[in-house]
Amino acid sequence: MKTLNQTSLLTGAFAGVTAALLSLGANTQSSLAIVLYAASALPILIAGLGWGNAAAITAVIVAGLTGTVLVSPYFALLIAVITLIPAAWLSHLANLARPASELGGPDGALAWYPLSDILTHLALLVTLGMLIVGVIIGYDGAMSDRMIDIVMEALKAQEPGYNPDAAAIAQIKSIFAIALPMIQGAVWVLMLFAAYYIATRIVQTSGKSLRPREDMPSTLRMHRFSIFAFLGGLLLAFMGGLPATIGALVCGTFGAGFLLAGFAVFHFRTRGKSWRLPVLWLGYLSVLIFTIPAFFFLLSGLMDTRRAIALSPAGKTTETDTKDL
Repeated sequence: MKTLNQTSLLTGAFAGVTAALLSLGANTQSSLAIVLYAASALPILIAGLGWGNAAAITAVIVAGLTGTVLVSPYFALLIAVITLIPAAWLSHLANLARPASELGGPDGALAWYPLSDILTHLALLVTLGMLIVGVIIGYDGAMSDRMIDIVMEALKAQEPGYNPDAAAIAQIKSIFAIALPMIQGAVWVLMLFAAYYIATRIVQTSGKSLRPREDMPSTLRMHRFSIFAFLGGLLLAFMGGLPATIGALVCGTFGAGFLLAGFAVFHFRTRGKSWRLPVLWLGYLSVLIFTIPAFFFLLSGLMDTRRAIALSPAGKTTETDTKDL
């Protein structure tokens, strides 16, 4: 056990340094910033999923200290709340299991923490993290207005004849004030879940995974209570001012969760069909190119909120079954 603890601590320390350096790279490479920031969650997730909570906690602490030394405490705090802590918490949840008999399941089996709850926690963590970042940097509506003014000045410099009236600019600013936090929240949930998915595959391939591989098309859903959070955010988005900004953020984070669930439903319902592959490609391309079809996947995710729990034989982590609650 002592050797295992030392291995966990060393693994966590190495993961923390790697995560901090990836975040630092995001600061210097603006074109790849969002990818590098999301990638900085990978070392934390891999350490936590493969070596447990001790490795994940060590990774977060070391990453924070490294960020403080190399940049500033302010930088360390930002990456901690938006990337490091969510990644460590996701790995903790993914490793939770209990005897299936406690839930009415078969004896001699383990019931793993539902993927639907993990995805819901991710949406909540990103929401809280971005709210904290907003408070730290002093985000307000004026910030998005300044971004629109900068864009307008650039357009006028390129096209001297371009001169939109004040009413049109005001309308663009009001739309952008809602769209910016919504898009930021949604993109970050999608990026962090992608990091979680990649980390699980890496750890499973290495044979270090504590959690068995599960069938995501049948288990990746949002918790049913998440619908109320999404609807609450939608209502706040129409109130204007700061409540609208918070509501838009909630719509973006939880909406991204339902979008992922909708994609999972899409995969599940096309399973076994001869035309499955081209239809899947068509569905993803339509979302990337036209965006509007994403609404139908979002709606599909909202309509299917079943809570499936992965079951595996006690002491084995290679195969799973699922049970709906």
